[in-house]
Amino acid sequence: MTADIKKTGPEDVPPPPAAGPEAIRAIPVRHYGRYVTAIVAIALFGLVVYAFSQGDINWDAIPEYFFDDRIIEGVWKTLLLTVLSMAIGIVGGILLAVMRLSKNPVTSSIAWFYIWFFRGTPVLVQLFVWFNLGLVFQYVNLGFYRDEWSDFMTPLLTALLGLGLNEAAYMAEICRAGLLSVDEGQTEASHALGMSHSKTLRRVVIPQAMRVIVPPTGNEVINMLKTTSLVSAVQYAELFKFAQDIGSASGAPVEMYFLAAAWYLVMTSILSVGQYYLERYYARGSSRTLPPTPLQKIRSTVFSVRRPKGVSA
Repeated sequence: MTADIKKTGPEDVPPPPAAGPEAIRAIPVRHYGRYVTAIVAIALFGLVVYAFSQGDINWDAIPEYFFDDRIIEGVWKTLLLTVLSMAIGIVGGILLAVMRLSKNPVTSSIAWFYIWFFRGTPVLVQLFVWFNLGLVFQYVNLGFYRDEWSDFMTPLLTALLGLGLNEAAYMAEICRAGLLSVDEGQTEASHALGMSHSKTLRRVVIPQAMRVIVPPTGNEVINMLKTTSLVSAVQYAELFKFAQDIGSASGAPVEMYFLAAAWYLVMTSILSVGQYYLERYYARGSSRTLPPTPLQKIRSTVFSVRRPKGVSA
């Protein structure tokens, strides 16, 4: 008994699998407008630098007085005034926001009137009003304390009242927006668990509202730091006031203005970094992955070794 053995030839070999589609070679679109804009911006910047280089400016006076004892004292007074004024503004803003959201028409109306008045009048006008109230009231009498108004209303107290009470009006709207951003179901669930209204605010609503409150509050802190320069008009000696005095005595007023601007840039830059980390902290509950910190960005772009293509990690 014989069996036919079928021999396979070259024609019977299955063809190799077809190769995948050819990779698409994408050619990026060239944006010539970006190059033109960059060239124009660099040219304008160069013109500004050239104009200042041709001016009669004593640049050596800036490093000479940069760490002067009076300037350093002014920096510390500026920071102290910023912290105290923001503390008054934040505490007052939270109280006004709660009053504004209250169902009591009296407290809600008082809060609305306060916000309307202090947001509608300039800070400099408010400072002058507090400083010159001695022309209207000769004495201040609080029952337990009585003194002449001129002795009571010092430049520091004038600055704190003018800046802090004005800031409270803006912080009230920021806090109100943050409280309203929390879903009402959170409050209803807390009340269903037997939590009081104040405890619900402290433990549930405010921690969630901080994600909305922190970014504009950071902007307000930076703005407050710069606004402190206005209190020189009511004779409070801070950074700008000391810079003015040094400029008048040394005959270099413009140079001292540049010096003050440099110190303001240093302080606002430090506050901006702090604001970034604070926002990152309160973003933990809303973002799955936190944005990289500046140090992490530097580490990933400068110190990381780029692997060649085709090599897996």
